Amino acid sequence: MKGRFHTVGIIAKPSAKGAGPTLATIYRHLSQRGFKVLFEEAGGQLLPVPAEVLRPPRRLGEECDVVIAVGGDGTLLNTVRAVAEFDTPVIGVNLGRVGFLVDVSPEQALSKLDEILAGHYRAEARLLLHAQILRCGQVIREELAVNEVVVHRWVTPSMIEIVTHIDGRFLNRQRADGLIVSTPTGSTAYALSGGGPIIYPTLDAIELVPINPHTLTNRPIVISGASEVEIAFGAAKEMRAEISCDNVSIPEVRFDDHIRIRKADKPFTLLHPLDYDFFEILRAKLNWSNS
Repeated sequence: MKGRFHTVGIIAKPSAKGAGPTLATIYRHLSQRGFKVLFEEAGGQLLPVPAEVLRPPRRLGEECDVVIAVGGDGTLLNTVRAVAEFDTPVIGVNLGRVGFLVDVSPEQALSKLDEILAGHYRAEARLLLHAQILRCGQVIREELAVNEVVVHRWVTPSMIEIVTHIDGRFLNRQRADGLIVSTPTGSTAYALSGGGPIIYPTLDAIELVPINPHTLTNRPIVISGASEVEIAFGAAKEMRAEISCDNVSIPEVRFDDHIRIRKADKPFTLLHPLDYDFFEILRAKLNWSNS
């Protein structure tokens, strides 16, 4: 991770409520403090900024010391996937509703950003998933996922038969609507709604959660983060399935395709204010007792 911050990138969700005024305030504040500020092209269109400060998302990871995601958790997911290969840390400013990942509120954005950019922060290294689709033994598609890789039935009322191996060892064969392979970060997302456990976000683990399994004894399982998951399908030529890596959909997966999922080579880094408390976020977002 880059240790000193000089160039700051900003990626925003243009349609988010309050995005324009929040971006203008952050841009003016950081510029006055001597930071070079670059914008992802879509978000930058909300402000009267010169064209030379606009960049594609991936370029921000290459040129910036830190990137701020302004929006909801979906905005942060897109930001992480865009900049992960450059080890560029990410800060989340929350304009959404849930916000398990984007933990800085707009009201506190300026003071919290000042604190973080001055070097007073908590850094969390969180694992990413690397998914490959293999057809006839050849890799035809690769994607990164921050939250989860989901294999599910596509435009068909029928369940699909999923055959799962862990590190080459047979786990199970199950009929279900699909299977969620989740990171600890994603354990508070789709995996949670499927009945999976909440996993502390910095643990080195991978979670498998079946979606509406035909047999109710097919339960979620947590495995080592060093494990490799391989998914194949039962012999049903009429099967239609889809794979989603976070919000990136890969349709029309064939019955003879294989999906290989493992931890990515490098984690991504989230920067939080010093008073960040994961358990406080759980209490607030899941309406748990505050006592």
